[in-house]
Amino acid sequence: MSRVFIMGAACLIFLGACGLFEPNVAVLWTDRPEFAIYAEYFNSSQDQYKIEVRYYPSVAQKLTDTREYPDIATGSWLKSASTRNLFKPLDYFFKNSLISRESFYPRLLALGRIDDKQYLFPVSFNLPALVFAREKGELLSNLFIIELEEIKAAGKAYNVENNGVYSRMGFSPAWNDEFLFVTTTLFNTSFREANPLAWESDALERTILYIQEWIRDANTSITAEDDFAFKYFYDPPSKLTISGRILFTYMKSSEFFTLAEEQRANLNFRWIAQHNTIPLLEDTIYYGIYKDGKAKKAANAFTQWFFREETQRLFLETSRAMRMNETLFGIGNGFSALRTVTEQIFPQFYPGLLGHMPPEAFLSPPNILPRNWMSLKERVILPYLHRRIRSSNRNETQPLEKQLLDWLRLNRGS
Repeated sequence: MSRVFIMGAACLIFLGACGLFEPNVAVLWTDRPEFAIYAEYFNSSQDQYKIEVRYYPSVAQKLTDTREYPDIATGSWLKSASTRNLFKPLDYFFKNSLISRESFYPRLLALGRIDDKQYLFPVSFNLPALVFAREKGELLSNLFIIELEEIKAAGKAYNVENNGVYSRMGFSPAWNDEFLFVTTTLFNTSFREANPLAWESDALERTILYIQEWIRDANTSITAEDDFAFKYFYDPPSKLTISGRILFTYMKSSEFFTLAEEQRANLNFRWIAQHNTIPLLEDTIYYGIYKDGKAKKAANAFTQWFFREETQRLFLETSRAMRMNETLFGIGNGFSALRTVTEQIFPQFYPGLLGHMPPEAFLSPPNILPRNWMSLKERVILPYLHRRIRSSNRNETQPLEKQLLDWLRLNRGS
């Protein structure tokens, strides 16, 4: 009897080694903490599979620094050259009607394709918004979008100035470095992954000159703008728009929709656009399944469950019931990449979106960017833009190419 038992145990070990006994727990890496909540809902909704979530500030960075991989990864910049070869094609979800291809925003879905195969699914995205006091909406020409020239003209007309000192200022592009970056995108500067980064230098220079001319024409000088900001910006910009001290302020969509409800009740917004194009912000979230993952069935089950309309409605309902929507917007802190969820379900939870949903054709996804994009942007690109618009002479500021190389030399491996 003992011999039979030993032989049976040996067979089990052999079968396990051959992968016939697949684990029912899939490991998910993410840079979005709310996926821990989503996994808990999945785990409690059935008893066949489990998802174990591990958080990393940069999943793309973690994937390049390890020899142990998750079954699922979701985060920003997963299509960079250093990570995209880790994932397997997901077309079988479409072919087997497990997930509908038509559910997604087409241009977002297309960004997850490589060599005509779908390696990544989009999860969520954010948009740039110009925010203003609700009663000021009548000053604007469009219910959905606002272009740069209208921002400039309306801001200038709103100014109150006496002997070069402003007591009221409509808007300055210099108030927010992220707005400067959005402007470079609208001017087709096209930052993109290279070795490590490429962009259109002429478009960047046109952006700088445009911003500088905007400041001189609308608000006299960068000094006048900085003096105004120093004097009044002890209050947050959202409060300054409500009080009437300024006309506009810049926010990303997730920031606006997590403002305190009493503030949002007094505010309105338009999506920032140019030539019928609204740029999606670069931190768009994507989702992939590791090509050599062990818990394939568990990963497939979670994927199919997550990208259902009814599942994402559940997330939104629970977020509201538990007041998580005060700090977390939508799905993955953004608009859902599922069109029906964003266009039909989101307005039920965010009434401010009624009449403000951007036309699908306007949405323009970001370029493929390197895995360390946020470090490059925060440490090099935004400081460069901040300094350049304040420099009357181009030669006063070290070229962006040189600043980038210097930063990379000092931060190898970042």
